Amino acid sequence: MCLVTSWLHFASHPSNFESTQVFRFIRPAPDLIWDMGILRIAVFSAAIALFASSTSAQSFEASVHLASSQWSEFDGTDIGVGGRFTWKPSAVIGVDADLTWYPGEFPPDGIPFSENRFEGLFGVTAGPHLAGFRPFAKVGAGFMNVGGVNTPFACITIFPPPLACVMAGGETMQAYEFGGGIEILPTGSTLLRLDITDRVLKYPGPSIADREVHDEAFWGHALRLTIGAGWRF
Repeated sequence: MCLVTSWLHFASHPSNFESTQVFRFIRPAPDLIWDMGILRIAVFSAAIALFASSTSAQSFEASVHLASSQWSEFDGTDIGVGGRFTWKPSAVIGVDADLTWYPGEFPPDGIPFSENRFEGLFGVTAGPHLAGFRPFAKVGAGFMNVGGVNTPFACITIFPPPLACVMAGGETMQAYEFGGGIEILPTGSTLLRLDITDRVLKYPGPSIADREVHDEAFWGHALRLTIGAGWRF
């Protein structure tokens, strides 16, 4: 049978509609905590950027990249393409806006629950500018929008449902990344960049993932790698 959790919830519990309307105005604590985390990163990035910009000349970077991302709860590699815009208030600090589009079905092996995904990550890098290269550490936060499937998706009728069944209806998940990378600067205006990070996603719940029952939303982390090229100006 095809399981669409949101419609199943209202069909089974029509009396909850009023409480659901109230929920839209009262943010749950986990969402507020996530928003506070985003705010901290934004404030921290802005504070560093403003301090750095007052002491040295600033620059900008625009680049394209190829992304290879793993998922903690599913097998297979998610391949995407994207772009990144970076403001560098100094040679040491960079403020990134990273957007990536994953056009293929996922998971690639097995029954896919998603036809495409769109990811946005925003954060800060810090590292010294050495002779022809720059190693850096980075932290960021953002979202992963999972596009569902347009064809019927067969699911077993149990509660909580398998995670893939929940994801098949489309989800937007909170995302963080922690890691580092290196910039190679072969000329004055061109650059190559490699990022290796631990991407942390908040999966929806209640759900069953990897034979484990989760009564509420839960976190999972896995490797994310991007390699790209761009220009400095």
